[in-house]
Formats: sequence, structure tokens, C-alpha cells
Amino acid sequence: MITRSFLGLIFCCFAGLAWAAAPFTPTEDLRGKWEAQADPKLPNVLILGDSISIGYTLPVRELLRGKANVFRPMRPDGRQPDNCGDTTMGLAKLNQYLGGNRWDVIHFNWGLWDLCYRHPESKEQGNRDKVKGKLSPPPADYERNLEKLVETLKATGARLVWASTTVVPEGEVGRFVGDDAKYNAIAARVMARHQIPVNDLHASSKAFPPAIFTKPGDVHFTIEGSAKLAAQVAEKISEALKQP
Repeated sequence: MITRSFLGLIFCCFAGLAWAAAPFTPTEDLRGKWEAQADPKLPNVLILGDSISIGYTLPVRELLRGKANVFRPMRPDGRQPDNCGDTTMGLAKLNQYLGGNRWDVIHFNWGLWDLCYRHPESKEQGNRDKVKGKLSPPPADYERNLEKLVETLKATGARLVWASTTVVPEGEVGRFVGDDAKYNAIAARVMARHQIPVNDLHASSKAFPPAIFTKPGDVHFTIEGSAKLAAQVAEKISEALKQP
């Protein structure tokens, strides 16, 4: 029996999703041939994450050409990649992302959207505002959401690899420097509970020179930066594919 409280919970969830800013991906990261022809003889790899993962998906696909079919969620038109946003969005769309397919490896991340402060009146891209804005979701909800996401991903039988959230640079208008480390610590607890290996993209991106960020105060990377992340992601996926 559906109760009023249950309907209220559903309404609140969808209201929250409706308020959230549409996921942003730099135009440069959307370029390229996204349609993929799967080789039935090769293992299937799924990459889940926000625009940072979109930036490294195509170079990972190229690095693993002939070794694995590399996919990521796509927009309804099937021509461009979908941005997985925060963990609340991830929970709402995870079954759609999985698509009922058999996955050998799933490389996944949520974080930069979760630790972002937003305010509906902000004129910044994505309504970012770390002065007047609020987190959605806050840290405790981030951990609960991640736990639920991992439980669903484990049920696929795929080998899982968690990617730590990349660095928040000085001057980011909606994110505080240091929150990336706090959220990565939360994620590390969840992954430890489930014995999921961590691909430490945070440590790598923290060492990047300013020149391979798209601009000062921006969490996104140039083609060179995304290529560096892709090399590390491809290596970790290759290691997971070798596991029994």
C-alpha cells in the first residue's frame, strides 16, 4: 500500500533533482566519435562519472582498443555522453546506466558534484556559490548514497574500481579547497568496507601543473590533462581485467 509519507518522499526526491543544475561538461570534452561498436569477443568495461570522466573516456577507449569494449552512459540521442552528476543523480539513474548489460569491469566515481555548493540565484555556471549556497548532498548523505551505489554495482558481478575525486584548485567559486580530501576519505571508508581497489586520481591531479587545467580555479583539464588521467585509468582497468 502506498502511503502519503511515501508519496511525500518521492516528491521531495524529484523536487531536489528538479532544482539541481543540469550537469555541465566542457564542449572540448564532448568532441569525438562516441558511438561504439562492440566486439563480442572482448570484455566489456563501463566508466561512470562526471565531466572529468567524460574527458578521459575516449582516450581510455583508444588505449584499450583490441583489449576491451569501453562504454559510458550516453544521452537519450546516443550521440553524446551523459554526465552522472552527484550521488543522488547516480542513484536515480544507475539502473539506466547499467542497462541490463553484462559488465566485466566498472570504473566509477562520484564526488565533485556532491561537494559543490549551489544557490539558485547564482549567475555562475551550475549556480555555484560557496558563500551563500548549500551542499547537495551533505557528507553524511554522500556516504549513504555511495553505500547504496556500491551495493547495486557489486550485484552486477563486475570487478569494480573506484576513482578518487580529482583535486579542487584554489579559486573554485563553488567548492572549498580541502573538501576533495574530506570526501575522498569518506569514499575510502566505503571502498574499504567492500574491498574495492582505489585508483588515486586525486593524488595524480594534485601534482598537475597549472598549465593542464583549463583555467585558474577550474576543476576541468585540458586534453593533455585528460590524457594523463586516461593513462592511469587504462592501467587500472587492465589490472582488473586480469583478475579471475
